[in-house]
Amino acid sequence: MTETEKGICRLCLVPVMCEPSFHSLQLSELLFGEHYEVLEASDDKKWIKVKIHFDGVVGWILKVHFYGITQEYFEQINHSDYKVCTDLTANIFFKKHYLNILIGSVLPISTNELFKIEEQLAFNGNSKSLGQRRDYGFLREILQKYMYSPYRAGARSPYGIDDIGLVQQVYRMVGYPVPRNLKQLAATGDQVDSWSESKPGDLLVWSVKDEIKAGINIGEEQAVIVTDSVKIVNIDDKGLTSEMRDGQLVAVRRILKM
Repeated sequence: MTETEKGICRLCLVPVMCEPSFHSLQLSELLFGEHYEVLEASDDKKWIKVKIHFDGVVGWILKVHFYGITQEYFEQINHSDYKVCTDLTANIFFKKHYLNILIGSVLPISTNELFKIEEQLAFNGNSKSLGQRRDYGFLREILQKYMYSPYRAGARSPYGIDDIGLVQQVYRMVGYPVPRNLKQLAATGDQVDSWSESKPGDLLVWSVKDEIKAGINIGEEQAVIVTDSVKIVNIDDKGLTSEMRDGQLVAVRRILKM
């Protein structure tokens, strides 16, 4: 591997680890269609360190999961408004076989003038352009598809997800990409001064026993958060849930512009 190599995820889901080992903590996940640059290889050449393009996360993936692309194709992806899968699960015909993909997967389909067909695939599911911004109603529809997904650290799919993965996936599909880093996330969008001024669709960030948690306001004094699973919880007048009585609401951010 060299520093100039670029790659793209061509599997349903690829774990991204903190260190080049199965015993390491999982940092994030690559979904089908997400692209990255290669930074280095592990000493045993079984792992490669990658930087995910859309959120800047740096971690390790197995080398056998690497699917290389040209610099030209990498730049094309950066400048094309590709589609994102909005079905919970979907099926595509790619490389002469069928592949199951998950909600949030990026499809090389675009109406952008710069778009050129680099790879052939057939997809008949529901999707939208990544750059198309939608309203709170659409956000609520996407949130509903993740309800009761189990908690799993470093995960970003309906079969396992953490709180940062949930808010990142939901806002991205609505057309507002946000970072995976919690400190950066707490500074994203516009500041809302208090919980009482918050609107449905706002990002909520809490500090609970030295841990930072995130969720989304859905109105009627409720929010969607991830505890043991993705669930709806009631919020009190301090912006806290029953699970966060010892915590503090540290940020309310207005992400949606519509």
